[in-house]
Amino acid sequence: MRFPQSRTAAATLLLAATPALAQADTITVGGKNFTEQLILADMTVQYLDARGYEVEERSGMGTTVLRQAQENGQVDLYWEYTGTSLISYNKVTESLSPEEAYQRVKALDAEKDLVWLAPSEANNTYALAMREDQARELEIASISDLAEAINAGHELVLASNATFYSRDDGLRPMQETYGFEFGRRNVKRMDQGLTLPSLDQEEVDVAMTTATNGRIPALDLTVLEDDRRFFPDYALTPVVREKTLTANPDLAEQMNALSALLDDQTMARLNARVDVERETVEDVAEAFLEQHDLL
Repeated sequence: MRFPQSRTAAATLLLAATPALAQADTITVGGKNFTEQLILADMTVQYLDARGYEVEERSGMGTTVLRQAQENGQVDLYWEYTGTSLISYNKVTESLSPEEAYQRVKALDAEKDLVWLAPSEANNTYALAMREDQARELEIASISDLAEAINAGHELVLASNATFYSRDDGLRPMQETYGFEFGRRNVKRMDQGLTLPSLDQEEVDVAMTTATNGRIPALDLTVLEDDRRFFPDYALTPVVREKTLTANPDLAEQMNALSALLDDQTMARLNARVDVERETVEDVAEAFLEQHDLL
């Protein structure tokens, strides 16, 4: 279902096409209350506004509240993660491939009149990061390499937030899957916003994070490959109410094309411009759209 990289240029041409004619009703674009979601909500509003839609933005919402708002018809469109819908909304716990996860949430949410459009290449799943120099010195490129190093006697300290420490797709089952254990005294629990700064300041050796965190490129960190595919796929995908698509027949193709321009590296760079370089969400979203000749 995902667009290959070779189609990015074609997607850009589609995105730059003539703005749509008058549309039916106002489209309400939602977003969650963290940087990546704020950027995407603002980007979508600017993009659709340039295509002739009447658009309203309601961003900065909690995950559960936003989902309920969409189910209730108060929000028409927002960017969701396959893993969030699979685990949090639909209570599916079995291990699925990225394509299986997408197809499952697409089918389950269709029962609620929600349509999952084309998933992007951005996968904001959990990840483990190390300082680039230490990872190179210890020859660690994957979580299997990390397990081998710890089992060989290297005492490495992990920074984890409380949620990752306790959840069913978090630390304990990950260690079981890879056959190693940090040990309780080698796990420091802290706010998620502190895990990467603690790693950068050499207070810990490994940090839990998410794959599109803007501080990863800014701090020269290495994200370890999840070579046994333990972490669920969290493909970033536009989700739209079926009634909204019926009233706006061009919307699906337009949003699919925008989705095709996003991947982990792109989202990490956009997030870094806000979180590290302190640019505004609006300016970052506008610059991305201008870069692709969309405004």
